[in-house]
Amino acid sequence: MPVVPIGEVEIPRIGLVHTIYEGVWLTVIDEGPGHWPGTPLPGGYGNVVLAGHRVTHSHPFRRIDELVEGDEILLRTDEGLFTYRVTGYEVVTPDAVRIVDQAPGYTLTLFACHPPGSAAYRYVVYAELVPPA
Repeated sequence: MPVVPIGEVEIPRIGLVHTIYEGVWLTVIDEGPGHWPGTPLPGGYGNVVLAGHRVTHSHPFRRIDELVEGDEILLRTDEGLFTYRVTGYEVVTPDAVRIVDQAPGYTLTLFACHPPGSAAYRYVVYAELVPPA
């Protein structure tokens, strides 16, 4: 399966700027954050979902547990620049696939294994799209 870039994620609070790829297979997220197939692309209506590593490979989501409500997450694609603001977080078990569920609105979900170095849980960050001015 080819690794296809679809954009870029920037999270100023944690100093992250990284390419986003399509898919969440290990061959993809070993390269960087992966976009969950079937969820909207950045800026789209619904829940955009990105998965990434915390300790292996480029470990893009190593510090996502430092994000707090109001922090910006910027997603760039060929369609434009989309700014999301963090609304909350939670720790869930790996079987909590509800985190990828779709609901009305413009939201973003980031997740990674938790705690760092363990796959026992998932650390999940939620954000909402900031409407264009």
